[in-house]
Amino acid sequence: MQAILNFDVLNAKQRQIRSSFPDDHGLGVHRALSWLHRAELAGDDYDAAFIFYWIAYNATYADDCAEAAASSERGIFDDYFAKLLALDTSEEIYHAIWHRFSGPIRQLLANRYVFQPFWNHQNQVAGCENWEERFEASKRRIAIALAGQDTRIILTTLFDRLYVLRNQLVHGGATWNSSVNRDQVHDGARILAFLVPLFIDLMMDNPEICWGAPYYPVVE
Repeated sequence: MQAILNFDVLNAKQRQIRSSFPDDHGLGVHRALSWLHRAELAGDDYDAAFIFYWIAYNATYADDCAEAAASSERGIFDDYFAKLLALDTSEEIYHAIWHRFSGPIRQLLANRYVFQPFWNHQNQVAGCENWEERFEASKRRIAIALAGQDTRIILTTLFDRLYVLRNQLVHGGATWNSSVNRDQVHDGARILAFLVPLFIDLMMDNPEICWGAPYYPVVE
């Protein structure tokens, strides 16, 4: 397995090869690296680190095409991860999911507090009275994926859960440095800190792949 990637390593690599990047690709990588750098500067402030890592992640997959706009966030995750996993010939993502972070990932997937239907029910959203049944069904699907080591399903479901945590933080649904959600924020930040640089590295190695156009291009 390769050494752990960080901003300094990826930024040096980007400077060497960026002249070969298509404009949209170069902009996405540049933006992702800038937020990766800011996330690393957050240190032990895991709330801030999580948010900045998530922005870096968003910069890697943002696509302004009509199909993406009409799709669910989960569908976008799934397509993006399928592309990354096909390119990850060294299986760095696989090892992160099944070995390096297997414990924290299993805990997040079994945590009802990052399962959106649970919160929909708490907020009296119609149609979510059966959230417990849906949660149990989700856990059964996860168990099948775990047994079959289906990395794409686990990765997509993981980011589905992390997206709920992201919403809690970004929309003011949590207290900064709160003890209430500390474990999931801490674990989420650590997982993103490892995976997001891997995603950026794979994208830089494959500029010929269509990664989509940024939502907000530079307009002069």
